Amino acid sequence: MKSTSATVFPLRDYRAGRRPQFFTRLEMNQLLGLYSRNVSRGVWRDYAIDHRDGRALFSVFRHTHESAIYTMVKFKPSPAAPAEFFVMSGRQRLSAGATLAEALEIFRNKLSLVASGPA
Repeated sequence: MKSTSATVFPLRDYRAGRRPQFFTRLEMNQLLGLYSRNVSRGVWRDYAIDHRDGRALFSVFRHTHESAIYTMVKFKPSPAAPAEFFVMSGRQRLSAGATLAEALEIFRNKLSLVASGPA
C-alpha cells in the first residue's frame, strides 16, 4: 500500500499576496453620483462593482448585455503605496489621477461660450 502525505500551507502565507481593494464611502458617493446623473440623461443603464487583487473596479454599461463602456479603477500595488485611480474604456486609459475626483474630471461638462451678442 502506498503512503500519502499532505502538504500543509499556513493560511497567512497563502493570503500574503495583494489584498482586494475596496472603494471608500466617499469614493462610492462620487461614483454613484456620476452614475445617477448619466442614468437620468439616458446614457448609462447598468453598473457592476468588482474587487480583485490590488484593485477595485466600477464598470458602467449602456445595456446590460454589452461590454462596459467605462471602468473606473482604484489600484493599490502594495499596502504601503498610495492608491492610483484610472478611467478606462476597454484597454485604453482615458484618465488617471491621485484621487478619484481627479480621474473623473474627464466626465465634467465644461461650459463654453457658444455665441456672444453685442454688449
